[in-house]
Amino acid sequence: METSSSTEDLMRLLHEGALGDVVRGDGLLPPFPEYLARLCGEREVARERVIQRAGIERSYGHQLFNGTRRPSRDKVIQLALGLQLDLKETQDLLKVARQGQLVPQVKRDAAILYCVIHNLDISQVQSLLENFNMHMLGSKVSKEAT
Repeated sequence: METSSSTEDLMRLLHEGALGDVVRGDGLLPPFPEYLARLCGEREVARERVIQRAGIERSYGHQLFNGTRRPSRDKVIQLALGLQLDLKETQDLLKVARQGQLVPQVKRDAAILYCVIHNLDISQVQSLLENFNMHMLGSKVSKEAT
């Protein structure tokens, strides 16, 4: 993933007191729908196929691709699985979606990381999460359960 400025460049600007330059640079991360379209193009895979492999309801998936809906963290992870992204690409997709990246210190994240690293598909991921009594991707969970 290419951004117009690296983290180091942005930190340097902040240390120099150039907050305005950093804040005005809203285009540092590409728009999520544009980034998804680019990934589909690079992989030569249709949106419809990605949505199907991600286990996302068809019309909702198209809303994510069109930018009319903002994806939750779980939906971004499902899209990464549907795109068959590797670990770095998955973390980049989460960053572009402005969602928290996966961290192995969080048990559910560790399970998802394992699935991404080992190229498991959505049904395998959901099964693994269920086997470890963790809420499945895209499922509603109460505050007490988190």
